[in-house]
Amino acid sequence: MRIAFKEWAVVVDTLGRGEQIIIFRKGGIAEGKGGFKPEHQRFWLMPTLFHQQRESVVADARRRFDELLAAGLPDDRVKLEFCAEVALWRPLESLDMAQKLRGQHIWSDEVIAGRFNWGREKRIYVMAVRVSRLPQPVELPMLPEYGGCKSWVELAKDVDDSPAQPVLGEEAFAEKLENLKRALDG
Repeated sequence: MRIAFKEWAVVVDTLGRGEQIIIFRKGGIAEGKGGFKPEHQRFWLMPTLFHQQRESVVADARRRFDELLAAGLPDDRVKLEFCAEVALWRPLESLDMAQKLRGQHIWSDEVIAGRFNWGREKRIYVMAVRVSRLPQPVELPMLPEYGGCKSWVELAKDVDDSPAQPVLGEEAFAEKLENLKRALDG
């Protein structure tokens, strides 16, 4: 698999722990007028510190944020440990819809509102993903083309995801997915 999705390191960590299954995305500047599109069904999670700020996550997640920030991310390497498969995605056309998901993710209300209201289109995407972990992380060189404000990155080489195992069992994942659907469908 060659496709990676850039996300805050603290969110990748939370997804990798099975504490949440959702990702919100508006879209990066490099994604152009059309903004974000959930183009890929399966992808690597690429942790980044880009745009990551402590006050952007709920209070319960700030301790883990501090730990990850203190550990840092190497500038010259990309560490791939988790891959994700999209189970559901949906554009949220109202801020109220996004706020119904409070408690199912670590982003602060202010970040969700800011992302929703940014740009001309008042919308944000939510993706529910089933995350799997490799037995041993894979490290690749950090290339200039991986940088910038964009969601999707094509890796320079394929990375085998076949040894990855789901971080949540079937029942636990199904329960989280059902909670998401209930919140969205009201």
